[in-house]
Amino acid sequence: MERREYELMAAVEDRLWWYRGLRALAAELFARHAAPSGQPILDAGCGTGGLLARLVEARLRPTPVGLEYDSTAAGIAVTKSGRPVAVGSVNELPFADRTLSGMFSLDVLCHRMVEPNRALAEAHRCLESGGILLLNLPAYRWLASAHDARVHNARRFGRREAVGLLEAAGFRIKRATHWNSFLFPLMVLRRLVSREDAASDVRPFPAPLNALFGAIVAAERRLIGWGLDLPFGGSIMLVAEKR
Repeated sequence: MERREYELMAAVEDRLWWYRGLRALAAELFARHAAPSGQPILDAGCGTGGLLARLVEARLRPTPVGLEYDSTAAGIAVTKSGRPVAVGSVNELPFADRTLSGMFSLDVLCHRMVEPNRALAEAHRCLESGGILLLNLPAYRWLASAHDARVHNARRFGRREAVGLLEAAGFRIKRATHWNSFLFPLMVLRRLVSREDAASDVRPFPAPLNALFGAIVAAERRLIGWGLDLPFGGSIMLVAEKR
């Protein structure tokens, strides 16, 4: 991608209801399950730094650092978050064994350049015992669309499949819930009527619609915060602990 495209993505992600809901839910679940530690927290595949900035704003401790494969996106993430960002791949993390207390990986295992089993093995290697890994994954293979092609997603996941991958890598599941459930029928309808050359869903929304969808996702977040695991939805969020 060109720098202009990354800059557009960086601007959109700060306002778009989906990104805001995703990051709020991820930060809340991580804070609820992670134990205090002096080791760093990693945002693995941090993109242009939206989650890093959100975690700094939430005063998550220890203050997180980032990892991003693309050097242009990494530079934008540093500017946005004020945090260090290493350039590298989740397939081969540039960290020593047991040096991370926690890790976020939001819509990374689905990317065409990522090998899920290898990336999870690397996460397990780098996390300290009891360290928390928080994953977000796109759900349902049958929902693959032009949007997935635009953002280089090579795979979508079932919840049972995702749990199995984590357990095989040596993690214990603490939470596994779908989200973006209330709006899921609209998502399915859009996929059914979209053309094969349709644009990505990552784009500015009209302000009233953006606010409405944001409020709906916030209501879901409250339900998940109360301990309810939603049975279906456009995404799967998992919290796992290194055994």
